[in-house]
Amino acid sequence: MRKLLLGLDIGSSSVKASLLDADSGKAVVSKAFPEVEMPIASPEKGWAEQDPEMWWKYVRQASNYVLDKAEVKSGELKGIGIAYQMHGLVLVDKDQNVLRSSIIWCDSRAVGIGEKAFKELGEDYCLNNLLNSPGNFTASKLRWVIENEPEVAAKIHKMMLPGDFIAMKLTGEILTSETGLSEGIFWDFQKNGLSEEVLKNYKIQKSWIPELVSSYSIQGKVTEEASKLTGIEAGVPVSYRAGDQPNNAFSLQVLKPGELATTAGTSGTVYGVCDTPLHDPLSRVNTFVHVNHSKEKPSYGVLLCVNGTGILNSWLKRVMGASKIDYDEMNNLASYAGIGAEGLVFIPFGNGAERIMQNKPVGAHLLGLDLLKHDKGHVIRAAQEGIVSALTFGFRIMKDMGLDLQTVKAGKANMFLSPIFRKTFVHMNKVVLELYDTDGAQGAARGAGIGAGVFSTEQEAFEGLTLLESIEPNENFYEPYEEVYSHWKNHLESIVKMNL
Repeated sequence: MRKLLLGLDIGSSSVKASLLDADSGKAVVSKAFPEVEMPIASPEKGWAEQDPEMWWKYVRQASNYVLDKAEVKSGELKGIGIAYQMHGLVLVDKDQNVLRSSIIWCDSRAVGIGEKAFKELGEDYCLNNLLNSPGNFTASKLRWVIENEPEVAAKIHKMMLPGDFIAMKLTGEILTSETGLSEGIFWDFQKNGLSEEVLKNYKIQKSWIPELVSSYSIQGKVTEEASKLTGIEAGVPVSYRAGDQPNNAFSLQVLKPGELATTAGTSGTVYGVCDTPLHDPLSRVNTFVHVNHSKEKPSYGVLLCVNGTGILNSWLKRVMGASKIDYDEMNNLASYAGIGAEGLVFIPFGNGAERIMQNKPVGAHLLGLDLLKHDKGHVIRAAQEGIVSALTFGFRIMKDMGLDLQTVKAGKANMFLSPIFRKTFVHMNKVVLELYDTDGAQGAARGAGIGAGVFSTEQEAFEGLTLLESIEPNENFYEPYEEVYSHWKNHLESIVKMNL
């Protein structure tokens, strides 16, 4: 009998399910729903919301699809892992009904609330105990609801992160994790527990916080009702949960100090693991609890995030005529533009408040446009180089914190399918880039295998992970790409000054 593991990745663009064969470590079948990107509502400028029931709808579709396609028999499925978009807020009443749309990761409405709390709680407390300023993370979003929607706040039974909600729909249990609470800025790293100071300052009731489980653990079992809706056999355990960035790092076997992972989907990230709770004095990059953290063996993840990444590339595709051009053709056009796109510069910060810019309203900008010289290829190349420049800006903050950044791992997907993006990333940051055949859903499935005891060690969980390509930088390209970055950074500094 096969030993299968189901990984669910709840993104803001789609929900992906992957079915992993535990013996081979290979994906049997994977599928993302819907075919087009899920909608994000923006009732006001800077707001971003999604209906949690929409995620559940696509979880049902994706689960049924992969289980049917693989012809899964009774007893073969051993565990379910859930990865999810970080920093979202889901609120339910005592009957587990959703009280309002989820305020998701790229929503900026709570920036002011976080800044106020940073001053009231004190810089020393926030940076030494929370390792971050409260910003517009989940705790600040919950405070926004308390201040602005008291009729909703009055009905709150529990607050959750998006993955906690999906686990609740599958099992009926409302739980969360230490890594989840740390990403919401609820966690006191010095006390290794909930921050009473944050709860008091934000007037958040402690009873609203779900019970804690470790990332690898049995976290409830699929109910009969959920089984009928998803096709998953009743009694199968949910045995892993983590936010998308810790999970993406996990999916690439980034678990030890000094190891690094990067992604370039809707947002772009670099995630480095350390065993010391580091913080950036300006809180431009953020430290959270990693999935393999324990009191005996601490493990932390330092996250650099650029909201405006793949979303800029997809925006360009739409405005250039989505049905008339594909990403391969866009990359081909960009290859003719040459390094530096003949002086054209793209600042990609157009998808909500950017942490690396200290939440300043920088926005997206196309600069230096020459109508007699520049064409589609130049714009596409400038966009890709601008995205990498933004990641490099954060990369250098991480270096200043003391992280050793030499080899970076990524799944061969999204922006890393672009040869220009890969080349720019490798040379601008002077790193080796390793590309793997994996994704967040497969990572969640491997995590489920650890939590359910299918794998006895983390090493065993990754025996099927395949390295597709390793790209080393060429010193001859260091100077040209450093010039691109310097040119980009000079424009960025000018924009920031104008907005002050």
